[in-house]
Amino acid sequence: MGVYDQERRPLRARDLCLALDLPVLPKHVEGTRGKLKRLIGPGFLDESEPGLSAQPRP
Repeated sequence: MGVYDQERRPLRARDLCLALDLPVLPKHVEGTRGKLKRLIGPGFLDESEPGLSAQPRP
């Protein structure tokens, strides 16, 4: 969640991999995308557009 505080914009899974210094390989991007989807479901993150996730605004 700290990456979202620093970036202050919606992020794609690829952007999050870059911010976390993960290799931008399909297996890492797809794994990150799956984790983001699991955080969107219960409301920890919002999906502003398909593929873009951001912290919910109060």
